[in-house]
Amino acid sequence: MATQVPLDSLDKDQLKTFSDFLMSYNKLSELCFTDCVTDFTTRSVKKDEERCALNCMEKYLKMNQRVSQRFQEYQMIANENAMALVQKSGQLSG
Repeated sequence: MATQVPLDSLDKDQLKTFSDFLMSYNKLSELCFTDCVTDFTTRSVKKDEERCALNCMEKYLKMNQRVSQRFQEYQMIANENAMALVQKSGQLSG
C-alpha cells in the first residue's frame, strides 16, 4: 500500500517537479487520445486504437528523452565555455 504524503510537507521544488510531470502526462494523454481514439460507438478499446496509443506514447517519451539529452549536452558545453572564459579573463588580469 502506498504511503500518502501531505502536500504541505513537500517543498517548492518537489511540487514544481510533480506539477511538470502532471502537465506532461496530461499533454501526452490528450495528444495520443486525439490521434488514436476514433470509435466512440463502443466502450471497448479496439486493437488498432490500443496499438496507436502505445506507439504514440513510446514516440513521445523517446522524443522527450532525446530533447532532455540534447539540453543537458548544451548545458555542459555552455558551462565549459563559461569556465574557459573565466579562466581566460583570470589569466589576462593576472
